[in-house]
Amino acid sequence: MTTTLITGANKGLGFETARRLVAAGHTVYAGSRDAERGRRAAEQLGARPVLLDVTDDASVAQAAKTIEADGGGLDVLVNNAGIGEEVIGPEETTADTLRPLFETNVFGMVRVTHAFLPLLRRSAAPVLVNVSSGLASMTLVSTPDTPAYAFPGVAYPASKAAVNMVTVQYTKAFPGMRVNAVEPGYTATDLNGHRGTQTVEEGAEIIVRMARIGPDGPTGGYFDAAGTLPW
Repeated sequence: MTTTLITGANKGLGFETARRLVAAGHTVYAGSRDAERGRRAAEQLGARPVLLDVTDDASVAQAAKTIEADGGGLDVLVNNAGIGEEVIGPEETTADTLRPLFETNVFGMVRVTHAFLPLLRRSAAPVLVNVSSGLASMTLVSTPDTPAYAFPGVAYPASKAAVNMVTVQYTKAFPGMRVNAVEPGYTATDLNGHRGTQTVEEGAEIIVRMARIGPDGPTGGYFDAAGTLPW
């Protein structure tokens, strides 16, 4: 039985990923920073709720203790929890604009991964999936006439570019682990006020695919549903 933790699993892409992985036979821990929302989501999913606020050291440490006490190990970690930005241009961007996004999207991912590494390393086939964005691609953002090039914001792309770099460094540090960054696409979720052009079912496809890879699967990559993306 594959044991999986998904952060931010009470709604959106996290919820759909959890639903699909439960259906695939995974034992899924649905992480949520709100206990009641997490409980209701887990009940709907047939998953196990775990209180987990990625921005809080104590919350993350307690979640790791809870999962260890419950089952003892973890095979797959999906770092899905993230926040977006009120889109403003570089001229208006300040350090305070970036801070909350880095706290959740980057520091939160690192905080959770660090806390759960001991459990992942007990697995025979550990997998780490970091939910990134096409806006993290320096190639795409600097290529004229692409949707990424037209995006004026700084905070969100910068935070997800950091996610990609952390992914690369984790890949080198943990050769026995499958570590990948994924781009779900412009999906209609709370993150973008449901303005996205695709469904959560479509967006979760690449997350689920990478969560289910075996020990001979890809590692150190950056993928969307169509294939490999340029860094």
